[in-house]
Amino acid sequence: MRVTRESLIRIAKETAQERAYNDSDIIAAYLTGSLLTVDPMLGGATDIDIVFVHKNQPDKPREFVKLTPDFHLDISRRAKDEFKAPRELRGDPWLGYEMYDPILLYEREKFFDFAQASLRAGFEFEQPPLTLQRCRTLLSHGRGIWMDISEFEGEAGPGEIRKYMKSLFHAVNAVAELHGPPLWERRLLLDFPARAEAAQKPGMVAAAYSLIGANKVDAEKVKGWMGDWKAAFTAACGEKDVDLRIHKTRMNYYEKAINALLAGETPLSALWPVLHTWTLSTSVLGGDHLKFWQNACNDLGVLGDSFNERVQGLDHFLDEIEIVLEEIAAANGLDGSAQKLLGSDG
Repeated sequence: MRVTRESLIRIAKETAQERAYNDSDIIAAYLTGSLLTVDPMLGGATDIDIVFVHKNQPDKPREFVKLTPDFHLDISRRAKDEFKAPRELRGDPWLGYEMYDPILLYEREKFFDFAQASLRAGFEFEQPPLTLQRCRTLLSHGRGIWMDISEFEGEAGPGEIRKYMKSLFHAVNAVAELHGPPLWERRLLLDFPARAEAAQKPGMVAAAYSLIGANKVDAEKVKGWMGDWKAAFTAACGEKDVDLRIHKTRMNYYEKAINALLAGETPLSALWPVLHTWTLSTSVLGGDHLKFWQNACNDLGVLGDSFNERVQGLDHFLDEIEIVLEEIAAANGLDGSAQKLLGSDG
């Protein structure tokens, strides 16, 4: 079956209309994510990110629906109340971009135009004040998570590595959002170099790679982990407490992307989706699954005594980003009282 971006968008529209017809609580639906880009495929697989807006608080915030082994629906649900103050969404690093330029799939009430018009008012969304506000929010989240793990004493495990990666994820996006929407897990390290270059901070790329141990392994080493990675992912799918993203419908979505990255020009960009999903899987597993994950983490130098060194390195990375944002603020006359207005003091 030939699958194109256009055919996937058509499926999104049909799905939105069908769901709304059968659920009167749905007032709108829009498409976001990779299908908004020219080339949404990675390794021949992608998802269709649909957001349904409900009158009331939805019971099930997220759902995955398999279409084929390589394509699935990733359905999120939001309550209408989340959009009550659309002008405030301009400073939200996640929902702000989600609503800024999606594709409208369905609308029962006049909701979408009002929310989007308020978000785009005055062409201010991409100007330095609001851009810095979003980036500072991301940096603050990353720093908060870092504070938590910096006080950890004991032997680090999946829980600590998960927090460490979440902090680093926010930090990378604090730089990435200076020149575009947030980056997501499959393409995080693949697309970060262009964003760092746009921010005139290309050296941050090597720092980000180093913080997950890319300087200690090569592509062949990562390829050698894939059997154990897949076994852990498969086993974790059956555990009730596993992260929602570890779902049998998403196996090819991750595996094919990882293999494509490993075969590409920057093979170690695959490290992020490998380590992130492996860590999420191992969080609910033990035995050999945990042992194999630990072996990989030791190869990367992110466990044992090296964990504290990584946390210190993350501290320096966060500090460097803070300096970058301060420099941009000063260059645009936004330092001092203006920075406080943007929430720079946390």
